[in-house]
Amino acid sequence: MKRRYFAYVLATVLALTTTASAEKLSPPPDATSKVDKIFAQFNRKDSPGCTAGATIDGATVLSTAYGMADLEHNVPLTPDSVIEGGSVSKQFTAAAVLLLAQQGKVSLDDPVRKYLPEVPDYGTPLTIRHMLTHTSGLRDWGNVEAIAGWPRTSRAYTHAHVLDIVSRQRALNFTPGADYSYSNTGFNLLAIIVGRVSGKPFPDFTRESIFGPLGMSSTQWRDDYRRIVPNRAIAYAQTGDSIRMLMPFESVFGNGGLLTTVGDLLKWNQNFTDAKVGGRKFTEAQQQQGRLNDGRRIAYAAGLFIEDWKGLREVSHSGATAGYRAWLGRYPDQGLSVAILCNTATANTTDLGHRIAEVYLGSAIPKALPDSPVNIDLSALESKAGMYASVRDHRVAAIDLKDGQLQLGQRVLKPISSNRFRLGDAFVDFESNASGKTARMRVVTGEDQNDYYEKVQPSKPTTADMEQMTGEYASDEAETTLKVAFENGHLVLHRRPDGTIPLTPTYRDAFNSPNGSVRFIRDAGGRISEVSLGDGRVWDLRLKRVRNAR
Repeated sequence: MKRRYFAYVLATVLALTTTASAEKLSPPPDATSKVDKIFAQFNRKDSPGCTAGATIDGATVLSTAYGMADLEHNVPLTPDSVIEGGSVSKQFTAAAVLLLAQQGKVSLDDPVRKYLPEVPDYGTPLTIRHMLTHTSGLRDWGNVEAIAGWPRTSRAYTHAHVLDIVSRQRALNFTPGADYSYSNTGFNLLAIIVGRVSGKPFPDFTRESIFGPLGMSSTQWRDDYRRIVPNRAIAYAQTGDSIRMLMPFESVFGNGGLLTTVGDLLKWNQNFTDAKVGGRKFTEAQQQQGRLNDGRRIAYAAGLFIEDWKGLREVSHSGATAGYRAWLGRYPDQGLSVAILCNTATANTTDLGHRIAEVYLGSAIPKALPDSPVNIDLSALESKAGMYASVRDHRVAAIDLKDGQLQLGQRVLKPISSNRFRLGDAFVDFESNASGKTARMRVVTGEDQNDYYEKVQPSKPTTADMEQMTGEYASDEAETTLKVAFENGHLVLHRRPDGTIPLTPTYRDAFNSPNGSVRFIRDAGGRISEVSLGDGRVWDLRLKRVRNAR
């Protein structure tokens, strides 16, 4: 979801501790025209689009829509159009768990296996709190299924499927509490726990405990994707000039699956001020950021990111499921809330939400101080260029030196000091080994969020090397067998029924693929015995070699 080049890392910052009063906001006189310009690309009768809403201190200052809800039947979007919220849904699942905890029916530190014996015993307690903050280490079930060739939207998954997939995972991405890795799995399991503990279906519990009391009359869960939902907008994806439907044909929820309107989302945001549902202790608990085992605080709270944006405290979450996109944010110190729901996969709802926030926040946004210019010797820049491999999932990042500047893809790394560079909202630190050579790159996206990449030597395997890697590799965890073949001078992965995945060499025994990293693992005798697949949400899934090439 968030961030472009390091999608699996989500920004972490300390919540601001000051509560200085801010000048009361009021909508600028040209707010409507400014918002219209933000959504101009969607304001057409031949395109899906977005709905948007905003409140200041609970009073509606924006309620609008751009584009079409249904292209086949020529139905325009309105502010009352029902659109799926993607992972914006997670805060409601978290809220349901917190309400049960408030009632004494669960403890956030209860082991998950107390309620879900289907989850394997990994030797270290995996708790409800871990799942609420994405510190469980659970692999994302959708990514596991994508490895098998059945990504989400390709099968009608249910919670029974989720439990079955989880029950087959023999390993976690990391020891619970040791790190952060965004995982839909945990929030599906939380929804199941709510149902088992409350004694009623999760959709019923949330309707009675949250949606009803807050007047969120247009909100429900997509627990049956076949159900008719009045005013629901169809989701679309666009490639070039071609627009196609891309609906979430699955009956899993809790991670996503919230069908709602911008107006209803703003009512929910107002509860963090009014505390009508749950009271003040509940709203405070939902915004309590998680901590890792070593004491570091992360940005993620209970279904919410607590971050700094342009010097202001922001509480938000984005969402993406199939062709739906969403963003819900609050600036509590200024009293502003913004909701965006779109039915097109091309919409960058986080950017759209921030642009709306800029309109209404105006001068409340502190002026950013420019970085002081730093000149670095060309030879020092050259030492930092090269290939780096993630210590987590082994995907590579190439730092190139072009026209006297370090670049990652098309993005320039702007020097702040001899070893620290700015990359958008993140920082990149280069670290040297004992001999003074650049050996590691650290990507910092918050006070305590570090992702490490080790410098590796690019490798071009010979034909003989690649032929040694061919054969069939199987995984019970992903229930799949992949065939590695050498074709037309390149290695490819074949996956049933007709998938062919090209592999691009990176460093020794490692390759990039459109699906993530692919590493060939050798045994003690130097023979290739396994393949490791890694991406942002499944770090190291092993497939054992079951047959050599024939």
